[in-house]
Parts: sequence; structure tokens; C-alpha cells
Amino acid sequence: MPASPVSRVAATGDLRIVGQAGSEALVQLLTPEGERVDHPDYVVDAPAERLQSLYRDMVLARRVDEEGTALQRQGQLGLWASLRGQEAAQVGSARALMADDMAFPTYREHAVVLCRGVDAVQIMAIFRGLTHGGWDPHRFGLAPYSIVIGSQALHAVGYALGVQRDAARARGPARPAGQTTGSPVAVAYFGDGAASQGEVNEAFVWAGVYNAPVVFFCQNNQWAISQPAERQTRVPLYRRADGFGFPGVRVDGNDVLAVLAVTLSALQRARDGGGPTLIEAFTYRIGAHTTADDATRYRSLAEVETWKLKDPLERVKAFLHRKQLADPAFFEQVGAESDALAARLRRKCLGMADPPALAMFDHVYAGEHPPLRRQRAHLAAYLDSSPDPGEVPR
Repeated sequence: MPASPVSRVAATGDLRIVGQAGSEALVQLLTPEGERVDHPDYVVDAPAERLQSLYRDMVLARRVDEEGTALQRQGQLGLWASLRGQEAAQVGSARALMADDMAFPTYREHAVVLCRGVDAVQIMAIFRGLTHGGWDPHRFGLAPYSIVIGSQALHAVGYALGVQRDAARARGPARPAGQTTGSPVAVAYFGDGAASQGEVNEAFVWAGVYNAPVVFFCQNNQWAISQPAERQTRVPLYRRADGFGFPGVRVDGNDVLAVLAVTLSALQRARDGGGPTLIEAFTYRIGAHTTADDATRYRSLAEVETWKLKDPLERVKAFLHRKQLADPAFFEQVGAESDALAARLRRKCLGMADPPALAMFDHVYAGEHPPLRRQRAHLAAYLDSSPDPGEVPR
């Protein structure tokens, strides 16, 4: 099993090595060198077409990420949260979902958004400050980005409980009460930092007690902004599931095949009425927490460079080359597609018009809401009193 590149020791002295992958079982199907290995509990069908598709997804996600970072640096976006290094964790888990499953992301799951069929332009609109949500959750099976750390875990459990009760009503008294085969599953994405939030642990309680069809997908990228994982927990994160009464598993988060296999298994378990699973995808955030963060203040360049050797894209590419599952034309095609995507993103982003000021009141509530109506009227009156009514779009 691969070990963590750096052994960090917290200031307390005895609080150490809980973040090392080598100290715990790690599900892996593809080594950092791109060699295929077997696992006794997790098997996934990986023909050339699937491997090529997964590689393409990760390349496009990284290109969107690079373009988002560049646009923010040029003043076109207010902020950007980079996913670089976490492509395999996001693509592998997202491609395990069925169309009627519901994913609840944080603000970093750009690859998940792309895999669910959302246009990357809608991601840019969020970080440009032009939309509150960005997409139709019901159409794409994807909740809006959650900025409040950990809140999406409770949202996912609430959704899962609704699915569970809908299934119970539909099947009637003749079916076993715990059986939910074929039902949709909710997936809550969060990071290692969010695992310390009360909302996430409350979600664990509810999911465990009610055997909810939900998968908790934790991307342990080693750093909760500037705090390493060992400052937050004395045990590996996946083992926290034991205390809530459901299984946890740690997977190599830079191995897209292993993530796919583990997520498929957890989803099927939930569909079969087995309840929740906590997946800890052991990965690494190559970039800063956001473009407002200076990661060099709290971690070494050597640590980052070591993790770059475990690049999730390069290991799939190496495997495709080694097994002759893709020719040079395929890689050229993917590269050309990513270039075209980046160019379209930039063009669309720069061409986005500011929404009317009063549009912020639309879609806040499903129906009429008197306090909101009064606020809207107040802003409208203020805009009408402006000496230059055309300065702010109505």
C-alpha cells in the first residue's frame, strides 16, 4: 500500500499519522505507475471504452479548473475553488451514479457537475456572481453548490429519507420494510474539514438510525484550508462510521477505477436496503484552498511535488499506453476537445450580461411572500430615484 509522502506530527506530540494511507487498508485497482492490481472485494469492468471515457472526463474537468483559475486571476470571476488533484475521486464517484440519484456537492465538485450533464458555463456564472443556483436540480439530479460547510450532508439525508418513505408507500405492506431495491440514492460530497462540522455528524446520526439510502463521500484532500487532517481526528475518517452503525471504506482517491468500484458497491448496498456507507477518498488538493488562499504559508512545496507523482490523469494515461487501449489520435482528440471547451468557456464568460437588479427577488420562495414584496418595492423605488436610471439594470 502506498504511504503518505509526508509524516506530519501535530503540536500535541502524540497526535500523529492518522492521515497516512499506509497505516490503514486502502482500496486500489490502479497503481500510481499505471499498473492494474486486483482487490478481493471490489471488481469493476474496465473495457477500453470505459477507461477512455473516464480519462476524457478527468481531462475536461482539469481544463475547466485551469480556465476558472485563469479567469479569476484576470478579474472575471469573484473566486475559484480548484479541484486539481481530485479529478479521479469526483469522476469515479459521479460515473457510478444513476440518472435518478441525487448528488449534493460542495463548491469544489466541478467534475461531478460536468458528469451530471451540466454545461460548465453555468459553473462560471456562479463564481461570476450572476446566479444563485446555476442549474435545475431535478433535471440533472444535482443540488446547487453548498457554500455553508457541511450543510449538504443534512440535505442529502433528508432527501434520502424522502426517497425511503416514497418507496415504502409504493410497495405496500407485502414487501419487507427495509427493502429499497431500485430506489434512488442520495450522495453527499464533503471534505475532511467538513467532517468536523456538527451538521455532518448529525447527518451520520440520522442516516444510521433510519437506515437511509445515502452515501457519504468524503474527499480527504489532507488540508482543511490550512489545517492538516491529524489536527481534526485521532483515527482515519472512514472509521468514524463505526460509531454511527454503518460501514466505512477508504479508497485511493487518485485511482478512478477504485473509486468507481467502491462507489458502485456503496450505492447498490443503499438501493438494496443496506443503509448508508461512508467513503473516504484519500487524495490531495494540489492547488490552494481557493484563489483567495496562499497554500505556501502552511505546507511545503516538496509535499505538493511528491503528490504530483500520483497524478490521477497520468496513471490512467500510462495504463492506456501500456495496454495499447488508446492510440495517439485519441489523446490528440481529447486535447483538442479540451482546448475548444476552454475557448468556449472564456468567450461565454466574458459575454455574460449582468442580471437585472430586481431579479434577485425571483425564485426565493415558491409563492407570494409579503416581506419579500416590500423589499423588492423598496429597491425599485431606490433605483427609480437614481440620477442615472441606466447605471443599474432593472
